[in-house]
Amino acid sequence: MKRDETSFDVPAQLGVMRRYARSLTRDDVEAEDLVHDALVRAYERRGSFDAERATPGKAERGAAPRGAALRGWLLSVLHNVFIDRRRSRVAEARREAESLDLAETSAAPAQEHRLRLAQVRDAFMALPEEQRAALHLVAIEGLGYAEAAATLGIPQGTLMSRLSRARATLRAMEEGGAGEGPARLRIVGGTDEPTR
Repeated sequence: MKRDETSFDVPAQLGVMRRYARSLTRDDVEAEDLVHDALVRAYERRGSFDAERATPGKAERGAAPRGAALRGWLLSVLHNVFIDRRRSRVAEARREAESLDLAETSAAPAQEHRLRLAQVRDAFMALPEEQRAALHLVAIEGLGYAEAAATLGIPQGTLMSRLSRARATLRAMEEGGAGEGPARLRIVGGTDEPTR
């Protein structure tokens, strides 16, 4: 037996669904989301809608407006989606509260690290341009000595000399701040000893 498609006229019920959703959520945007989710669920489960079973008996039929069965079913779907969303939010809030209890509530201040980084940056920027360029290519970009020398268009020995002077300048800056504790400035990119 073929179902009468006019009994599943959902667009005619959108106004009722929107009004009910607004009364449940008290928010226009959330109400639209609720209607959308309810429509998705209704279309997924439209096979469970039985217009004949939901239609009032013959004696009552004269008073019932057309589509009343569908309206009731859609409003029921909408209400169930609203309840499911509310339960989901409560569960999510509970999980967040529990995770906050598990999370570390204090963190070490970042001021020391920021101050130290600013000092290193200032010392690096104070280097002469040729030393800064050589140190940047080797220590930050990770280029080998030969590649860095070729990039700068200088002999490899000159590059090694500039790196050595830059590292010595930064070490002198570090030793001037030796009272700060065990943290030491580490220059990445090799030693001052020339490689063979």
